[in-house]
Amino acid sequence: MSDHAFDFTIEQLGNCRLPSPMPTARFVGDGERILYHARPEELRNCLAAGREPPALELAGPRARIFFDPAAIACGVVTCGGLCPGINDVIRAITLSLYHHYGVRTIYGFRYGYEGLVKRLGHAPLQLTPAAVSQIGEMGGTLLASSRGPQDPAEMVDYLEELKVGILFAIGGDGTLKGAGKIAAEAMRRGRPISVIGIPKTIDNDISFVQKTFGFETAVAEAHRAIYAAHTEATGARNGIGLVKLMGRDSGFIAAYASLIDSQVNFCLVPEVPFALAGFLRALEERLAQRGHAVVVAAEGAGQELLAATAARDASGNLKLGDIGTFLRDVIRGHFSNCGIECNLKYIDPSYIIRSQPANTHDSALCLLLGHSAVHAGMAGRTNMVVGLWNHQFVHVPIALATSSRKKLDPDGWLWSSVLASTGQPRQI
Repeated sequence: MSDHAFDFTIEQLGNCRLPSPMPTARFVGDGERILYHARPEELRNCLAAGREPPALELAGPRARIFFDPAAIACGVVTCGGLCPGINDVIRAITLSLYHHYGVRTIYGFRYGYEGLVKRLGHAPLQLTPAAVSQIGEMGGTLLASSRGPQDPAEMVDYLEELKVGILFAIGGDGTLKGAGKIAAEAMRRGRPISVIGIPKTIDNDISFVQKTFGFETAVAEAHRAIYAAHTEATGARNGIGLVKLMGRDSGFIAAYASLIDSQVNFCLVPEVPFALAGFLRALEERLAQRGHAVVVAAEGAGQELLAATAARDASGNLKLGDIGTFLRDVIRGHFSNCGIECNLKYIDPSYIIRSQPANTHDSALCLLLGHSAVHAGMAGRTNMVVGLWNHQFVHVPIALATSSRKKLDPDGWLWSSVLASTGQPRQI
């Protein structure tokens, strides 16, 4: 998609007529934007073609708001897999609604989008400052989660019944697409319901979002597994430490974790196919030269080497083959057939990583994302997500954020840095 096809227009429910109750805010003007491009040559190309450079709406509190805080309820829902920081976002949204705007009715919908379907019987929690005061210290989500879509009409019915004016949906690609359908159904009915997404993906693969919450915590926790793998590998003759990390379609966790301490010798990611014979040959050479090796594989790496399947999970994603156990068995079999002793230790820390509380940096990011989401909702924005772009908080239309998965560039600086750190061949 070329940049002139990007439509960063944010939908609004109507004019903002009410003064904000925030007394000390630094208000953002509706015309304030952050440039999409960061390189001068890209800006020059736009200007030379007679186009306005694409820009995203800046997030933050507005001087005038759309909703009367005393007259509405708000709702929060968490969907999809767990991720460090979900509770921090729930807490930030609740405290901002309560203290910044004076909203007193805040529902926490339980078990993902199932909680928005009344007939399924998941009574919502009442979110108050007291209810969320300590949840940032816990991993997971106070509201629990689920995967899979629900009928937008049923969900909007329940939102209308509860007089919910703003729904905050915390989740990844599938969750955000579902949020877009809820926003579209409310718009079709002419109902002023704001739907604001907070992108949650531990893989950091949401488009037009610089970084998602939980990613830094995941990288830090992944390094603990890599450290263990390195310790095991160096503690045995021809030791191999093999670590499988998260990353269905994008290898950002594996790539960044491989840059810590330079302990990783092979990093395998979905964006860069590899030949099994070439990998085993390079691994043999590494053992011959150094006597140990550490291999990190993102879960979506090497899928072309595994038996294809048409099965899908509850979120609609193709079920992946297990690259970790595949490599474990292939490596052991290869060295056994070659008559070479090899001591391989396999570590899969995925559920340990995703269930951790957020670290301090991610907690701060979660707070600012939660505040930005509340400001956007109270100002009548809808069908959008909040995120970082060029180190600023911005509004992104859901349609753009879910248009494709963000991926590591095999020709970019990050992958080149990984190759320089690991020493692995560019093509294996």
